[in-house]
Amino acid sequence: MPVEIRELQITTTITESGSAGGNTSSTAPVAATGSEDIIAKCVEQVLEILKEKTDR
Repeated sequence: MPVEIRELQITTTITESGSAGGNTSSTAPVAATGSEDIIAKCVEQVLEILKEKTDR
């Protein structure tokens, strides 16, 4: 039975560095704790959806 996710919330944090270049852009990897938080929230939402479907 496929699970359909109807709502997805994405949270990001943007920080500016005071480097001399000014217009340079770099991507930093997401901290492990941030990834774990996102995964935990997704799992929680999926479990809630599955619980609602079984209650019907």
